[in-house]
Parts: sequence; structure tokens; C-alpha cells
Amino acid sequence: MSTTASNPTHPGANAHANQFALLGQRRFAPFFWTQFAGAANDNLFKFAFTVMVTYQLQLSWLPPAQAGLVIGALFILPFLLFSATAGQLTDKYEKVAIIRFVKNLEIAIMALAAWGFVAANVPVLLACVFLMGLHSTLFGPVKFAYLPQVLDARELTGGNGMVEMGTFVAILLGQVAGGLLVALPGVGPTVVAAGCLLLALAGRAVAQAIPRTVPTDPGLAIHWNPISETWRNLRLAYGNVVVFRSLLGISWMWFFGAVFLSNFPAFAKEVLHGNEQVASLLLVVFSVGIGVGSLLCEVLSRRQVEIGLVPLGAIGMSVFAIDLYFASRALPPAEVMGLGVFLAQPAHWRLMADLALLSLFAGLYSVPMYALIQLRSQPTHRARIIAANNILNALFMIGSSLIAGALLGAGFSIPQVFLVTGIANAVVAFYIFMLVPEYLLRFFAWVLSRLVYRYQVQGDEHIPTDGPAVLVCNHVSFVDAVLLMAASPRPIRFIMDHRIFKVPVLGWLFRLAKAIPIAPQKEDPQAYERAFAEAVTVLREGELLGIFPEGAITRDGELQPFKGGVMKILEMARAEGAEPPVIPMALTHLWGSFFSRIEVREGQNVAMVRPFRRGLFSRVGLNIGAAMAPAEQAPAAMQQRVAALLKG
Repeated sequence: MSTTASNPTHPGANAHANQFALLGQRRFAPFFWTQFAGAANDNLFKFAFTVMVTYQLQLSWLPPAQAGLVIGALFILPFLLFSATAGQLTDKYEKVAIIRFVKNLEIAIMALAAWGFVAANVPVLLACVFLMGLHSTLFGPVKFAYLPQVLDARELTGGNGMVEMGTFVAILLGQVAGGLLVALPGVGPTVVAAGCLLLALAGRAVAQAIPRTVPTDPGLAIHWNPISETWRNLRLAYGNVVVFRSLLGISWMWFFGAVFLSNFPAFAKEVLHGNEQVASLLLVVFSVGIGVGSLLCEVLSRRQVEIGLVPLGAIGMSVFAIDLYFASRALPPAEVMGLGVFLAQPAHWRLMADLALLSLFAGLYSVPMYALIQLRSQPTHRARIIAANNILNALFMIGSSLIAGALLGAGFSIPQVFLVTGIANAVVAFYIFMLVPEYLLRFFAWVLSRLVYRYQVQGDEHIPTDGPAVLVCNHVSFVDAVLLMAASPRPIRFIMDHRIFKVPVLGWLFRLAKAIPIAPQKEDPQAYERAFAEAVTVLREGELLGIFPEGAITRDGELQPFKGGVMKILEMARAEGAEPPVIPMALTHLWGSFFSRIEVREGQNVAMVRPFRRGLFSRVGLNIGAAMAPAEQAPAAMQQRVAALLKG
């Protein structure tokens, strides 16, 4: 059972029309504004402190060139030390209680920081940087473990997109406000002190409205040793291959982003010949791009966890990172220019477009991965998995600084560092997608259902979000399985005629999908029995099994009689204690497409002869019916249900 089903805050009939509607619902809005205020306060405080040390104070023991590095390192250190403990606390205790505790802690830290700003006491402010890092470390697992408890599977992408967008907007506003306020003549540090304290109080006030949840593992025994528990969390995450490699994918995105964010000031000054306003513009463009990409995820995913967007995001990140190198390497030497002069030059607009699109695709890349981790992680361990992600993120960001610094020290220019990062992103992405082919499979399914066909799905709420099920569907074309993949938020294991594996490209695709080949019993009795045994294993392990009971692709466009193999699978599954529901499905308007057997050659019906016989973006559909009761589960009854869906 999903944890959302028994939660009183679960939407049920109140499911929202789009992600923005969540801001009008109590289960999401107070949480959103709480995390927004916290992210804004983090960055208001850190950026104001950095500017104060860099421009206003003269400290022999903390030179300006080192200030940003020291402040960043102090903020990241708690993620390495305490993420494992934070994950345990979040799994054990009620999440809203932890949120309110963290916001109380933030008020205390900001009160101390306020005194530090007024007194210009740098050691106290450095201690507050570390404490705010601890505050963010404690909040991190709650931030992503809370959402799956109050949002259903079809809302996770939109909810994560909103949170990701809100976080980057808050970072942007916090840094802009920090830089402006601390520079106010005579009163800057005092105003920053007041602003930080007010934001902490506002976050705590909003947190009071977050509805309580149910602890996911109240019996968990807390292990306080950070080293052993960090290792235990990483091993726990490693136990789920898809989740762990998704964690690595997210951490790589932070590596990638950190290369650009950390080099914006030097890039603006040394390459673009711009002043501080130009450096701020780069940050604005990057943050807006991430926000737009995050929000686009729900639009492009039909409100499901669509990891097919991840390869699309990776491609865009590499393409525009590489183009950023080509756009910036040819800029001629110039005097330092302000924002107006910078924007007046057409060559700079290409740079801005590259940066905006690079970050937009990074949003498309990261949001589905976060949603997948939330959906696939065991609820009782979810916060500890997210804590492991925070540990990996911190390690990758540290690695990013070291590698970028080494490249610059070896004589690379900043554009060349961007080029190396873009190429490395392509290599890493390809490696991840080969390790976890589900990403690549969903990408192919996404392309087929969005760019080749106008694909409309009705009744997708009938596909269960967890547990086993048998999906029975009519068989019209060679891409039926790919279109079913595009409609399901979960992977589907298909039983398919062994001959389809010989079709170029599609055969490779179905092998990647771990489709189960089946041959006629008379032709290969061992392969026949092996297919049934593997199908039962799929159901026993709680996965979705896809079957085309007609046994072959239709040659005349009509629905053929359903064969009895599906009943043998159901009976074998029941004998092993599984009782999977049967979900009827009907693909419509596919007959006559390139992949259907409508062409006649030498008296045989064949497919894939005329690529554009119906033009581009032809309409196809999938109608999904409610689960059939066990008493109804017979081949003839299944065929009738599918036939009714074909008409509907």
C-alpha cells in the first residue's frame, strides 16, 4: 500500500488541475512557503556576509579571495557530518514536528547572527554559517520525504517542480537582497540582521500551518555515529539499483551546476568584461532557467513521474554548455562594461540564451529524478535515502571545486572548463543510461508519444501505482509496447513474440526493456515454459506484466480472439499466493500507421514500408478500463472489455 492512501492529507477527490493549484491547498502551500523562506534566508545571510568580508572589513586572517571558499566549505561541512543522522530522525519522527523544530533553531541562529552583523564579529558569523548548514542538513530529508506522504504519484512531478522552482527563486532573491542590503551606507549590517531574523520568524509562522503526517518508521533505533551511519545509509541506497544510480545522477547535476555557479564572477569579469551587475545577471538567468525547466516537467509529463525527460535534459545540458564555449571564446578584449552596454551587444544574447537553455534542461533533468527516488524508495527508509543523496551531493560539489580548480590551475580558460564539463556530462549521462536503461526506454517512449504521434491517454488512473497487475491490450503495431510504456508511471515487463526481437532497433529496445520472449509450444517448448515461469516471477515481485492476448499483431485491423495463455499465468500466480488485478486496455487509431501491418507486399501484410503514410503527429490513443474482478477474468470477458474500450 502507498503511504498516501491512509494519510488524512491525501488529496483523493480534490486532486489539483495543475501544479500551481497546489499553492491553494493546505497540504502543500504552507510547506512550500516554509522551504522558500528558509532557502531565501540561507542565501541572504551567506551572501551578505561574503560581501561584508570582501568589501567592508579588512581581515588579515581571512583575505577576500578566500572568504567565499571558507564560507561555502563551512556551509557544506554539516551535510557530510550530519546528513545520516538527519535521515534517521526524519524516518523515526513526525515530519512536521521536525520542520517546526528546525525553524525554531533557525530563529536562534539568526538571533545570534544578528548580533554578529551589528558587532561585525566575523568568528560568530562563521559559526552561524556552520549552524545554518546544520539547519539545512536537518531540513533536507524532510523537504523531499514530506512530499510523497501528501501528494499522490501523479502529483509528485508537479510538486517537485514547484519546490525546485521555489528554491532557485528563493536563492536568487536572497542573494540579490543580501548584496543590496549590506551595501546600504551606515546601516547595511543592521538591516541585514533584521531581515534575517524577520525571515526566520516568517518561516516559523508559516510552518505552524503545515498539517501533521504519520511517522514512517517510529520504531527505528537512532545510531548517532555519523561515520558508520553515513556508510550504512549509502549501502541502504545502494540496495535499490535504480534509486542509487538516480542519486548519482542528481549528484552529477549538482557537480555540473556548481562548475558554472562558482565561476560566474570570474567568467563575467575575465571573459565577458562585465562588472558586478553582469555577474548578477548570469545568476538571474541561470536561476530563472532552472525554475522554468522545473515547471515544464509537469506539462511535458502528463502529470506522472516521466523519467524519459532525463535523457532530454542531459542532451540539452551538454549541447548548450558546449555552445557556451564557442559563443564566449571569440569575444574580443574590451573595457569593463555595465549591464546596459553588455546587453546592447548581440553576441552577448547568444551567451544568455545558452545559459538560460542549459539551466532549463538541468531542471528537466533533475525534477523527474527526485520524483523517481521519492516514488521508488521504501517509505520507511525514504528520508535516509534522501540523506544519502545529500551526502553524495556534498561530495560531488566538493569534487567539482577541486577539479575545476585543477583545470584552471593547469592553464585552462573558463570557457574551456565549461567545454570539458559539457563533454563530461554527455559521457556520464550515456554511462548512467546504459546502467539504468529504463531512462533511455522512457525517453524513446516519450519521443514516440509526443513527437511522432499525438498521443492521448484516458483512464490512466486505473494503472496501480504499486503492487502487481496484468495489463491486457489489443495488438495493432510493432510499437504498442512502447506506447504502453509512455502511459505508465511504472516499468512494464512485456511477454512478446520471440520474432519481434529480430526487428532492427525495436528488438534492441525490447531487450533493454527486459521483455520476455515467448515461442509457440510446438516450436520451442522450453522457451514457452520459461516465459510463463518468468511472467509469474514478475507478478510475485510486485511488478506490472504486459500481455497482448491475441498472440500476434493484427493483419486486418480487427480485434482477434484472446488466447488462453493469460489464464495460465493468472492460475500459476494464484498458486504462489499472488492475486494480480487484470487491467484492460485498448490502443486506438494505430491501424494504418507506419508500424502497423497495413501494406500488402507479395500477398503478405507488412509494416514499416511508407514512413509518412499518415503524415506527422497523427492521432493515436489509449483507453484504460477499471480492474476486472477475479470472477470476470476469462479470455472472452477480457476481449469484450477491450472491444468496449475500442469503441469508447
